[in-house]
Amino acid sequence: MRGQRIATLDDVARTAGVSRATASRVITGQGPASARARDRVTAAVTKLGYVPDAAARALASRSGTRLAIAVIGHTAAILDDPYVGRVLTTAAHIAAEREVGVSLHWVPLSAPAALAGLAGSRGLSGLVVVNPTQPALETVPRSLRGRVVAIGVGTSGVPSFDVDNRSGTDGVVRHLVTTGRRRIAMVTGPAWLPCVDRARDAYQQIMNETGCETRVVRGDFTAARGAAAAAEIMTRWPDTDAVFALSDLTALGVLDGLHARGVRVPADVAVAGFDDIAFACLSRPALTTSTHPVEEIAAAAAKAVLDRTGDTPATFFPSTLVVRESA
Repeated sequence: MRGQRIATLDDVARTAGVSRATASRVITGQGPASARARDRVTAAVTKLGYVPDAAARALASRSGTRLAIAVIGHTAAILDDPYVGRVLTTAAHIAAEREVGVSLHWVPLSAPAALAGLAGSRGLSGLVVVNPTQPALETVPRSLRGRVVAIGVGTSGVPSFDVDNRSGTDGVVRHLVTTGRRRIAMVTGPAWLPCVDRARDAYQQIMNETGCETRVVRGDFTAARGAAAAAEIMTRWPDTDAVFALSDLTALGVLDGLHARGVRVPADVAVAGFDDIAFACLSRPALTTSTHPVEEIAAAAAKAVLDRTGDTPATFFPSTLVVRESA
């Protein structure tokens, strides 16, 4: 009827006596909900004549219908990284509660301006940039401020959400030092990722404080590179007694590389990683590491951009040392 107000998701939730998130899960069919909640939401939808037309409402409010996840990397293979999958899954759950879709995009490291084209695409509700770089973020139009956030290093106009890998690295390396290790090598991450610098600086600071030599080898967050790095470290510095890798996958590769050379872990060389992925506790020996709350970070980033609450320049999430058998 002309002039009749169109029912909203909030109306459905209120009528059904459930939360907005529960109503959304029932209507979209994504996520858990009790049989009682489903019955009440279904009855409310029928009573109110609710139609979940996210596109129409978004066009009217100019809020967009899609949350884009843009991942920067050398090749599109970066989209297959388990880390990206964890970010995407978490963002999808947050977006579903707000009746917004999610899309995944690769932004070539060699073409940072591609991010600006994506940021200006039609129907965009918000943009989350994973593996951000300064050149790419600087291409984002000022008119889109408030609708773009970064998981990693941000800018003055793009808020960032990230793990505090500086304190996490500090915790791991100090643990190695306090357990008697002095000739500690570090396998870092890709040189183009600004967040890698924080961790390397923390490692170098501790080495300087203890009067120990720094032994840094470039990594790329893969197990293959970890195995190669182990061989490189033991060739360049055969007296090394500990290796810290800035990702668990790399650390697992280091374990494999050391095993291939007959090096005992932790008797000869201690090994520690960063991330606390599911396989970290399943390796032999089980991997000492530091936590990386990926889901918590991704949820905060998605909520900030969709709810327009990203007014804090940088938000860091704590990383906690997890001591296991390898170090």
